[in-house]
Amino acid sequence: MSVRARGALVCAALALACPAALRAQWSYGAQAIPVIARADPAPIDSSVTQFVVAQPVVWVHGMLWDGRVRLHAMLDGEALTMKNGQIATSDFGEGWSDKRHPHTWAHELIASLVDVARLPGPLHWSLTAGKGFAPFGSDDPMNRPAVLFPANHHWSQILERAVAVVGVRAGPATLEVGWFNGDEPENPWQWPNWTRFADSRSARLTVAPLNGLELQGSLADVASPEHRGGAGLDHSMWNVSARYQHPAGPGALYAMAELARTDEEGVFVYHSALAEAQYTVGRHRPYLRLEQTDRPEEPRLLNDPFRSIRPHNENGNLGITRWRSAVAGYGWSVTRPGARLRAEAVAEAAYFHVTVVTGATLNPEAFYGRNDLWQLGVGLRIGAFDPLHRMGRYGVAAEEPMHHHM
Repeated sequence: MSVRARGALVCAALALACPAALRAQWSYGAQAIPVIARADPAPIDSSVTQFVVAQPVVWVHGMLWDGRVRLHAMLDGEALTMKNGQIATSDFGEGWSDKRHPHTWAHELIASLVDVARLPGPLHWSLTAGKGFAPFGSDDPMNRPAVLFPANHHWSQILERAVAVVGVRAGPATLEVGWFNGDEPENPWQWPNWTRFADSRSARLTVAPLNGLELQGSLADVASPEHRGGAGLDHSMWNVSARYQHPAGPGALYAMAELARTDEEGVFVYHSALAEAQYTVGRHRPYLRLEQTDRPEEPRLLNDPFRSIRPHNENGNLGITRWRSAVAGYGWSVTRPGARLRAEAVAEAAYFHVTVVTGATLNPEAFYGRNDLWQLGVGLRIGAFDPLHRMGRYGVAAEEPMHHHM
């Protein structure tokens, strides 16, 4: 074939491909929650009041070439708006305790190929790679009713990793298998340790047997998540959940229940059970969450009782505490439902009871002043353009609204 003929073929291919790319569907939006909260008591037998802007995120998602290429990008600004963490009694993870750590600025940077070659029968498949969520567990707390994160965030989701995921869907069942780096971030500006990519793996099976009902089961082996160099204990994890979302009467009902277990090589074992529900009708959104979660207790820094030493020293684990909590909240939409620019006033009250599971060196009553704790919060959930997508589900597992065409 002559050079001129090859050039003509390339031009023809580009002419066919460009219109398909320009017919892409896009979804984009932003969210932030200015919130003031008071924890009583907080560590070292004190009360703390704090104002932060939580969950300042912007995102854009695209579907190109008739949905065969899908892009996900979400940037998180918590490194700037809550660099000292957000008060969250009972929370832990990434060297924080009783505060929620700021997420990394690159929350999701994901590309997926979907059905680029068709499989026989009803099978659909996808290949996903980038930085985001491993296929494991229930929905990220940003997708759920309460502003206050649950204590089991690090037992029920695996996020901020470099991931590669293969997904297969057949009818109501979707199987995802993923490989990722085990290490958690040590600060919100940090990238995954690429030399550890694929030292950890997970799998999630999701089945939707009835309209509105979803059942999920996940397994994961995570190598040394709390020590970036790989010298920490490995985690064997499982999570099962049932999720229901459907119109009910004049409004819409959402309910979710989950169980989780994490085993650190048999040295420490943690359990979690959680149930939550909300009912949305018009501008009103009451919700409730009940939780019992075990968490590790580590020596706190002398100059900051909300922080522990990183990298984590396994010999420094003081024991395990069990947190029973109830979070009740109410949201009232300031703007009309479905508006492009949205604002919802939110008020929450949370009660916690902490006891010791193992570890004679830890005394919650001495550390907090008592073992019954409260947290109150009020905030304004602000959103723009499209609603927040369901994070952590990519390719054939994704459920995304795509409203804008180019």
